[in-house]
Amino acid sequence: MKQKNLKASPKLYSSALGYRMPAEWEPHKATWLAWPHDLETWPDQLAEVEDTYVQIIEQLYRGEEIHILVEDGKTEDYVFGKLGQQGIIKNVFLHQIKTDSIWIRDYGPIFLVGKSGELALTNWEFNAWGRKYDSYESDNGVPEALSSIVKAQEFKTNIILEGGSVDVNGLGTCMITEQCLLNPNRNKDLNRQKIEQCLKDFLGVRHFIWLGGGIAGDDTDGHIDDVARFVDPRTVVTCTEEGSRDENFKVLRENLRCLSKSVDQDGNSLNVVNLPMPEKVEANGMRFPASYANFYIANKCVLVPIFRDKNDTKALGILKDLFPGRNVIGIPAIPLIYGQGAIHCITQQEPIHET
Repeated sequence: MKQKNLKASPKLYSSALGYRMPAEWEPHKATWLAWPHDLETWPDQLAEVEDTYVQIIEQLYRGEEIHILVEDGKTEDYVFGKLGQQGIIKNVFLHQIKTDSIWIRDYGPIFLVGKSGELALTNWEFNAWGRKYDSYESDNGVPEALSSIVKAQEFKTNIILEGGSVDVNGLGTCMITEQCLLNPNRNKDLNRQKIEQCLKDFLGVRHFIWLGGGIAGDDTDGHIDDVARFVDPRTVVTCTEEGSRDENFKVLRENLRCLSKSVDQDGNSLNVVNLPMPEKVEANGMRFPASYANFYIANKCVLVPIFRDKNDTKALGILKDLFPGRNVIGIPAIPLIYGQGAIHCITQQEPIHET
C-alpha cells in the first residue's frame, strides 16, 4: 500500500476506525518471541542466550500465552524439548516462521485494540535500523505472517518504524526521541509534523513527548526503550547517569530536564522517577547499550535486565515500588546485550481482545 494512497483514504487509518495502541501494562493475551539462532551475533554465547530465553519463559508462561517463532521443524522439536526439561509444557505455542534476528519488538507488529476490544495490528516497514545490517527481509515479513495466525486486521504502511522507538501511556500520549525518528536513515522525506501525523493515524495517539537522544552503544539510533518508559498513565522512569565524565551524562540530563517540563495528553504534569544506569558494559573496545529501562511489563511480572552491577539492586528496588501488583524479577542480560539489545527488545505483547 503506497503512502500517497493512505493520505487520500483516511478511512484506511486504524485510528479513524477507533483502534489504539494499549499501554504495556494493560492485560496481555500473549507474549511473542523469536528463538535465537544467529551464530554471527553470538559466536560464543548462543547457548547462554538460549538459557536466558528459558529463564524469561519460565517467568512469563504462567501469566499469559507464549508464542515463539522458530526456523524449522528441527528447531521446533529442540525448543519443545528444552522447555520440557524445565517443566514448561503448557501455554507455549511454536510457529515455523523464519527470522533474521531475535529483536521482534522492532520488526514485529504493533498490536492495537478497537473500541469493542477487537484486535488489529500495524505492519510498518523495517530496514534494520537504517540498513546497519544486510539481512532483514525475513524480519520484515513477520507482521504479515502474524496477522494470519492471530486473525487480526492488518494496517500496512510503507513508513519505517521500530516498536522499540515508541512508548505510550495508552491514553493518547506517545514518547519518542529526535535522534531516532528524525534520522534520515529511516524516513528522510518526513519531518517532525509528518512523523507525528503517521503515529496519530496508525497508533491512535494524539500528544507527543520528544526527547533528544539515546544512550551510547545503541545501534538503533536512540530507541526510547533504553532511556525512558511509562510505568503508569502519568509516571515515567528516566535513566540518569551519575558520572559526569560518562558520554551518557549530558544527553540523559537533557532528557530529564525535558520530562520535568512535559505534560500528558490532558495537560497534567508527569511524575518523573530517576532510574540509575549500570557501569559501562564493554568488550573488545566496544560499548553495549546496557540499561535498566529495557524492562518488559507482563501480566504477573516485570522482567528487568541486570548486569552484575552495583546498581542492579537499586534499579530493582525502584521498579518494585512502581509495580506493587507484579513480581519484579532481575534477568541476567550480559549475553543478550552483546547482541545490542535486552529484554524489551526481544518481546512483543499481544493485548487481550475479542475473538
